[in-house]
Amino acid sequence: MAHDHSHGPEQVWFTAICAVTLIAGALAEFTSILPGSIAIPFYIVSYISGGYHGLKDTLHHMRHGELNIHFLMIAAAIGAAVIGQWAEGAILLLLFSISGSLESFALDKSRNAIHSILKLRPSEALLKSADGSEQKVAVEDLQPGDVVIVKPGEHIPIDGLIRKGRTSIDQSAITGESVPVPKDPGDEVFAATLNENGVIEIEATRTVQDTTLAKIISLVESAQKNRAKTQRFLDSFEPKYAWVVVIAVIFLIFIPWLILGHELDSTFYRAMTVLVVASPCALIISTPASIISAIANGAKNGVLFKGGVYVEQSVEIDTIAFDKTGTLTIGRPEVTDLLAFDDRSKQFTENQQQIENLIALAAGCEQHSEHHLAEAVLHKATAMSVSPVAVEDVQAVPGRGVHGKFHNQRVAVGNLKLFEGESEKWPALIHEKAKELKGEGKTVVFAVKQSVPVGLIALADQVRPAALETLRALKKLGIKKMVMLTGDNEGVARSVAAQVGIDEVYAGLLPEEKVEVLEKLKKEGTVAMVGDGVNDAPALAISHLGIAMGAAGTDVALETADVVLMGDDLSKLPYLLKLSRKAKTVVWQNIVFSLAVIVTLLIGVFLVDLPLTLGVIAHEGSTLLVVMNGLRLLGSAN
Repeated sequence: MAHDHSHGPEQVWFTAICAVTLIAGALAEFTSILPGSIAIPFYIVSYISGGYHGLKDTLHHMRHGELNIHFLMIAAAIGAAVIGQWAEGAILLLLFSISGSLESFALDKSRNAIHSILKLRPSEALLKSADGSEQKVAVEDLQPGDVVIVKPGEHIPIDGLIRKGRTSIDQSAITGESVPVPKDPGDEVFAATLNENGVIEIEATRTVQDTTLAKIISLVESAQKNRAKTQRFLDSFEPKYAWVVVIAVIFLIFIPWLILGHELDSTFYRAMTVLVVASPCALIISTPASIISAIANGAKNGVLFKGGVYVEQSVEIDTIAFDKTGTLTIGRPEVTDLLAFDDRSKQFTENQQQIENLIALAAGCEQHSEHHLAEAVLHKATAMSVSPVAVEDVQAVPGRGVHGKFHNQRVAVGNLKLFEGESEKWPALIHEKAKELKGEGKTVVFAVKQSVPVGLIALADQVRPAALETLRALKKLGIKKMVMLTGDNEGVARSVAAQVGIDEVYAGLLPEEKVEVLEKLKKEGTVAMVGDGVNDAPALAISHLGIAMGAAGTDVALETADVVLMGDDLSKLPYLLKLSRKAKTVVWQNIVFSLAVIVTLLIGVFLVDLPLTLGVIAHEGSTLLVVMNGLRLLGSAN
């Protein structure tokens, strides 16, 4: 990296001293305002203050047998002093010091973009004691199990579950979701999100150090240290390049002076100018300035890169493998069809009353069941404002369904296995309809009263609303192949694939079989795996780029994936690709610009005797332009 960024305010003070003493030295040397004899002492102070951090860094590198850019700068400044050009050497060190302070400021700005989220978390919380009394406590003192009260317009202090109250919460700080999310008792909430309209009581589930917010911050910090491939190459290139410049400068001094008989002063001056303009500051800073900004931008928008290398890796992706459940689909079944059967006409009926009777009976049977299908049936009844009927003596038959008594009549809800023996007497129409629904990838539940069918309920996991749009956008961005990997059966998988526009389907896979499919895909292209992070850990780990979905609550996803989409939002995928591509463009703009400046200045030295001062200004100016260009990535990637 061109400059050491760990100094902050201290470096600003050194830069200020360097500037003041340089001006004083120049006044003493070139005017009669100050006595000429004090010019050199002022310049010496200017050299020490302007070169202090560079020298420290140079000595650190030289202990390891390495030369770096700071060495080139300090050598050039000392060289200028040797030939009596004290002012030019001091200007060089001043500009180098200013450049270092500004770079440090710019990169801190990029790092702070993510830290600004931390300010959203309140420092105090309103703790509700067991006796109902309330008191303000420091957020750091909260323990899992504590109950805190959050009023409308306040930020939530801790991760937890709502115990009382309903509200909607703006989660954009954590998940990047633009729309507030409705929350009911039992729902999870995150620290630093905004409670919009209801008074809620939250039971803390984590301490402050373990909140999702704390994890995001530490992930981003380590990501910004985890360098991109281009940066790693440039970092290893810097010491080798510095040696080449030093050797070239030695030749540029001794060959013209000793062999060609040129004057030493002008030869030495030119060699010092070469030393400055050939120094690759802008080149070395070009990648980190851009990558760190891209990582911060992603984090603000709910896309967490685990490191700079993954920003670059995202650019290469041409194949995306999706898990189905919880990724392309919402991950919980919903009622899709309610078909009431009229036993008198032996036909399905559109009669609203009979449809309501069907859902009321099914909901009555399922009321106390733990099964995920039961939840969907009850949800549907609530949505239709139908109350479940009072079913007594309810008994669950594992893997089949439930049965009980209603007005002393036997009622049952379940799959075909629950009705072995009696289902053969049912009209063929019922079996045909059930088969048709299963062909569409749906689960079919039969509702029966006294061995007579009341109707069919079909359920299916619903495709995410954004899935079709997202996959279209990915195709437009040039993704060649999109495949689905699922443990679910072929029928369900094909049905979902048809709805979202997936090219290839691999169904009925165990986790280790997903890994085998990915190995095969990796031979044909650069593969990203998108999963929900819990059961997809092996697949996420083996792909070129593991992307975990909806990881705001799951630790496994945060640990195994390379990129994490914090919200349950597939539409962040195109954003991720656009951001990484924009970052690559900016990195290459910076690299090409930096090299062009070095070449132009070197030509200037040899063709038009470019003065050292101009070389210094152009050199440091190019470094700052590169940093500013990198900071553009803090803005939108669209």
